[in-house]
Amino acid sequence: MSTIKPPAAPAGAPSADNPVEIAREAFRRLAAGRIAPTPQNYAVIYNEIAGISEPPAAPAPEADHGADAMLAEFATRLHDTPGELHEFGRRLQRAGKVRDWDSYGRTLAQLVDKHFRKASLIDAAPPGENAGSRQLRDMLSRTLCFAVAALAEGSPAIVAEAEALGAAAKQAHSDEALADLNARLKQLCYQIEIKSGDVAEQHDLLMRLLRLLLENVSELLDEGSWIRGQVDVVQTLIAGPIDPRQLEDATRSLKEVIYKQGQLKHSLSDVKVTVKNMMMTFIDRLGSVASSTGDFSARIGGLSEQISTATNIDDLNSILDELLKETRAIQAEALEARDRMVQARQEVQEAEQRIHSLEAKLQHMSELVREDQLTGSLNRRGLDDVYERESARADRRGTPLCIALLDLDDFKRLNDTYGHQAGDNALRHLVNIVKDTVRTMDVIARFGGEEFLILLPETTVEAASQTMTRVQRELTKHFFLHDNEKLLITFSAGVALRQPNEDQASLIKRADQAMYEAKKSGKNRVVVAP
Repeated sequence: MSTIKPPAAPAGAPSADNPVEIAREAFRRLAAGRIAPTPQNYAVIYNEIAGISEPPAAPAPEADHGADAMLAEFATRLHDTPGELHEFGRRLQRAGKVRDWDSYGRTLAQLVDKHFRKASLIDAAPPGENAGSRQLRDMLSRTLCFAVAALAEGSPAIVAEAEALGAAAKQAHSDEALADLNARLKQLCYQIEIKSGDVAEQHDLLMRLLRLLLENVSELLDEGSWIRGQVDVVQTLIAGPIDPRQLEDATRSLKEVIYKQGQLKHSLSDVKVTVKNMMMTFIDRLGSVASSTGDFSARIGGLSEQISTATNIDDLNSILDELLKETRAIQAEALEARDRMVQARQEVQEAEQRIHSLEAKLQHMSELVREDQLTGSLNRRGLDDVYERESARADRRGTPLCIALLDLDDFKRLNDTYGHQAGDNALRHLVNIVKDTVRTMDVIARFGGEEFLILLPETTVEAASQTMTRVQRELTKHFFLHDNEKLLITFSAGVALRQPNEDQASLIKRADQAMYEAKKSGKNRVVVAP
């Protein structure tokens, strides 16, 4: 391909000797002109910027191959760049390998919107304005449209005015427009100040009301009441500076406690109903005994009259037999009633013991958090709540969220060789190493058996992979001791970056597939999911 030495480039134009700058400018022109980002269109614009003459006619495959090479080189350069551009480069490389130009074009459009659109908007300002003023106007517009509008959520009038001022800030170039913008900004600040004062006052009143309510409830409770633990947790939280993460953790723990307490209270209600039924049966039996005793007294009275009127020994013998028969009957009935009462008493005592046991469990549950009892990490229910919280936060803030799914290597062999107690202790050792290595905001949960899931908020996929590698190194430094014998335990991990609005099941599935690849490739490895 012949080349022509380009004329001197104007100020601000990309250098013809810098292919990366030429490529960036070519992509910006493709996006600005809404031109389809095909290899042919890219090659034409690239040659035009670089001052390269049109190549002679050549078969289509060769032309395509040249454009493919340039696109591949651009993707490689981006991939080698740290930060967000690395992720764009990876996506462009993947699309270029399979010649998926639609996907390539969408990725380019996203790249231009994020990294070039801002410069285009600034360049569109009046020629007499310096770059610093344009940047200040743009920052003011963004602050009003995004930051102030988000903080004023719940006040539609303030939100609408903030967004309108944000739009006006971009167009305010004259002194008259700036003066009008200044007056409206002062009025908006005054409205926000009034609104903030009202919100602060409402917040203070609600906190005072909550404190009074909790104090009243606390005074009504016995010292051993199972609900006192929950009241104490809330009182401690609102007593000092309120930390959103502590509130979320307390909410998660209380939800678990309430769920388990509901099950225990249901069992407690069943026991109380059983006791009530036994008491009713006991009273019925007492009434039956009283009735039988009354009948016996009446029959004894009748026999007494018969004895007084008897005239011979045969009549007396007959009356005596009847008396003995009645006496034996009432004796048998009395013995049966006594046995039933003794049995009822034992049932009541057993029910009382069960009630005390359930109430003790309720008291214990008030002090529990949702964690795996063996390792001290979160259980699945705790993981679900944390994922729901962190994924919502990631969507709201636009920050990355990664997970790492790890599995201990050769865990079955460890169990078979040293016993299940050694296996349990190895799991505890792993959890302790992870907690000592990762950040306090990172969360580890037992996913099942010897599998654990680590949630890494505000972390890129590269940083998440490096964190898992660092945990592996710490495991090799701190041997697991069993009966004074040093045992090396390792794990294989799959790391996945959550895509926008991706649900938990899909994310875990991708991480699980990556972990499977790590197992296949030799264990004690970390593989990143595509």
